[in-house]
Amino acid sequence: MENSENNDEIKITPNDKEFESVKLNTWESIKKFLVELFDIQTDSDRDATIEAVKKDISFKGHTAWILIFSIFVASIGLNVSSTAVVIGAMLISPLMGPIVGIGLSVAINDVETLRRSFINLGVMVFLSVLTAFLYFKISPLTEETPELIARTYPTILDVLIAIFGGLGLIVAKTKSGTIASVIFGVAIATALMPPLCTVGYGLAIGSGPYAIGALYLFSINAVFIALSTFIVSKILRFPLVRYANSKRRKRTAQIASVIAIAVMVPSVWLFVKLLDQQVFETKTKEFVKNIIKYEGAEVVKFTQDYKSKNIDVYLIGRPVPQNKINEWLSKLEKTEKLEQTHLRIYQGADQSGEMAAKLSGEIKAGILEDLYVKNEQLIQDKDEQIRFLENQIALIKVQNVPFKELSEELKINYEGVETFSYSNKITTNFKKTDTLPVINIRWKKNVTTAEKRNDLKKIEAWIKFKLKLDTLQVSEYP
Repeated sequence: MENSENNDEIKITPNDKEFESVKLNTWESIKKFLVELFDIQTDSDRDATIEAVKKDISFKGHTAWILIFSIFVASIGLNVSSTAVVIGAMLISPLMGPIVGIGLSVAINDVETLRRSFINLGVMVFLSVLTAFLYFKISPLTEETPELIARTYPTILDVLIAIFGGLGLIVAKTKSGTIASVIFGVAIATALMPPLCTVGYGLAIGSGPYAIGALYLFSINAVFIALSTFIVSKILRFPLVRYANSKRRKRTAQIASVIAIAVMVPSVWLFVKLLDQQVFETKTKEFVKNIIKYEGAEVVKFTQDYKSKNIDVYLIGRPVPQNKINEWLSKLEKTEKLEQTHLRIYQGADQSGEMAAKLSGEIKAGILEDLYVKNEQLIQDKDEQIRFLENQIALIKVQNVPFKELSEELKINYEGVETFSYSNKITTNFKKTDTLPVINIRWKKNVTTAEKRNDLKKIEAWIKFKLKLDTLQVSEYP
């Protein structure tokens, strides 16, 4: 009996079997769906991709002229700070071909294609920089624009764009039937051409840092696009180039491996360095915004230097006591990624030569501009108040005229007046409102013209004196 009870306890019912079967089928379906969703090997045409990449490496004839014209268009767009024009130039640029060729040739051990890719890329870069240099040398517009300045130094975002843009490009090229829209989008996102135009601009105006920084940005984009191509080619197992000579095959594989390592190791190091710099700048901004606060004092400007690990903060207003500054320094030491950073506070109350030197023309200009804008607003507000008060005075004047007293005195002194009226005429030029007192006299029929003229002058002088008016309009009823 006990054995039978134990058997009943571990017995699996038909319902349990059905549930396990449904669960297994569901998981298999989900797994199959995910595999199909992210599978890029099934629909990849490796031979056609290699052929297409090799075809795009070539740089002569039409391609050379397309590059020259696109560089001119991009230079003009950068010169006038037009993003739309720069994007248009990037769409027709053929710069991407040799860079993808470098990544693919290293992945498949194709030394000949690698050599062609490097040569064509060098020619493209030289021709691009030369074209941009000639344009900016001839152009009368040499002012720095936001579009030019944005291409003078790379950031971690540029690296990420180059990585994912390169991945998107090579994956699109491996698909049976190239996705043109993806290729155009990558050309815009990775922005290979504007940095080369900025190199030409830097050389044209004699600015070495501009030229070097822009060339650095181009190099980073090119390296990470090539690296992305190499990675995808390896993942998709592109066929290696076969050589009849086994020694040559081995030597070629070694060369390709050395080049791959030479590209990957510095790229990883550069990525980490730029990421660390970006984190440093972000942390610095957060620290100054959230910690550097003192009632009566205001941060005019702050600068940070990643290399020297210095943060310079400029304050105006009420002087900050040293104990408060020490508190900020203590918090800085406890802030992640800013432990070794030096905080230097410059206050407006400091009249030393160092403070005067640190407050650059740019800072002063910013302060003056801010004060100017505020003062202009205050002046406009006061003008509005003056106009309002003038209108109110005009209305009060109309309401407070002693008309009854005037008419009685006029009747006693000037018997020839038959009727008398007084009014205030309100006029405006839509900027200012004025009131003009007006009197109208109707004379009796027996009054002569000479008497009318003489009495009108007296009446005008009398009313001006009586009402303390500067201006008065006198007219007669016909």
